[in-house]
Amino acid sequence: PFQLLEIIRKEDVVLRAILTTHHHWDHARGNEELAQLLPGLQVFGADERIGALTHRVTHGQELTFGAIRVRCLFTPCHTSGHMCYFMWEDDSPDAPALFSGDTLFVGGCGQFFEGTAEQMHTNLTQILGTLPKDTKVFCGHECTVRNLKFALKVEPENEAVKEKLAWARRRDDEDLPTVPSTLHEEFLYNPFLRLTEEPVQRFTGRTEPVEVLRVLRSQRDNFKKPKERPNPQAVLAFDWGLFAPFLEKK
Repeated sequence: PFQLLEIIRKEDVVLRAILTTHHHWDHARGNEELAQLLPGLQVFGADERIGALTHRVTHGQELTFGAIRVRCLFTPCHTSGHMCYFMWEDDSPDAPALFSGDTLFVGGCGQFFEGTAEQMHTNLTQILGTLPKDTKVFCGHECTVRNLKFALKVEPENEAVKEKLAWARRRDDEDLPTVPSTLHEEFLYNPFLRLTEEPVQRFTGRTEPVEVLRVLRSQRDNFKKPKERPNPQAVLAFDWGLFAPFLEKK
């Protein structure tokens, strides 16, 4: 919360409301503390499990914050109460924005923790996939490189995947964000939005879109994790025995 408050101070803005996509700690953990620090703060979401929730929203509900308009898009699957937020300003030259939480990622989609392939198919094809193609996609995590590595496995001849992966790797090397993308781009390289494409169907061995999606997500869940370099501070902590009290002796 304090990092966010420092950014707010530097930007010289006032925090009036929080739009929370879902209850997982990495998306909602700071709500309670912010609500204590800023009395009257409004917290919007679709799940009672969201910390400090003050306003429960529903699918299609529209909110207004100054010139900013928000449409709430209910996308249950990753969690049963997941809500995405589509934002725009009337008469603005800027493209609209989608805050997609853990439903749609750059090059991927969220895990089906509390839902089904049928639900995610509806989310991606009927709800998010029908938004304006210039919509900027602001997802909840930076996992673009790994998502696109999987996309390349699915479609090894897809030039859009190759180009986006090379770009994302350069951004990663320079510690720069890969978010946002655009919805138009996602349809070119995100296999979860390309369920009717022949190479994607060939990879899954299925043709019915929901079944293609189901197999894709299963394959993505089992996709090998990248080799991670150990954190230097953690290595030192082990060397100094700082973790000894927490380790169970054999």
